[in-house]
Amino acid sequence: MDAPKGLLAHHPRLRVNLPAVAAALAALQRGFHRRAEELGARDPIDDRVIANMLAGYAFVDALVGDGIDVLAMGSLKHLLEMNTLVLCGTSPDLRDQHAGHIEATERRFYEEPDGGIRDVVEWYAGHRADPVWDRAAGTYVRMLSKPQLFIEGNHRTGALMMSYLLLRDGRPPFVLGPDDAPVYFGGSRAIRDVDKRSPIMRFRLSSVAQSLAKLLQEQSDPALVLP
Repeated sequence: MDAPKGLLAHHPRLRVNLPAVAAALAALQRGFHRRAEELGARDPIDDRVIANMLAGYAFVDALVGDGIDVLAMGSLKHLLEMNTLVLCGTSPDLRDQHAGHIEATERRFYEEPDGGIRDVVEWYAGHRADPVWDRAAGTYVRMLSKPQLFIEGNHRTGALMMSYLLLRDGRPPFVLGPDDAPVYFGGSRAIRDVDKRSPIMRFRLSSVAQSLAKLLQEQSDPALVLP
């Protein structure tokens, strides 16, 4: 039988171990509260954030299971849905309450000059031959650097997008651990105000992407997937 469209035949189909992901997120939550000041965090990781992220990981698992290429034309809406999930979860009421924000995010996503999803798609198309760690980290950097892809929730959506790319390549998803949080958030702070359109800033973005790719590879946890 052929592999589903968009998946490489030699990559095993892995399923996200959602209970293990939930446990990892709970550990992050506990560690985050203890180190919030050190991490320079603006918002707490509360139970709502954890529930929304868990819904996001379930969505990522379904996308990979269905063989969907999120960065292909006609499928970009799934990346928008990742962002809606981390902000509103699956609650219809919350989505109704934030309908204006969701619509504004969609306009930014498609129409942001010199940024938006077009920038991410074009960058990824030029790096398909790179190791998956580099592709995932580079995509995150393109999403988070200025102008950011989304109005809000870029860190969390970026984590889900990296997880999607890793899982699609036969690797465990990315779930941030408490010990790795300083590296992750430090790198994120270093790039969120860096203009991705500036040639002189490309080295800075590349340096952060390399550090993040190393983190992704070192913290890859087989316990987060089920064969």
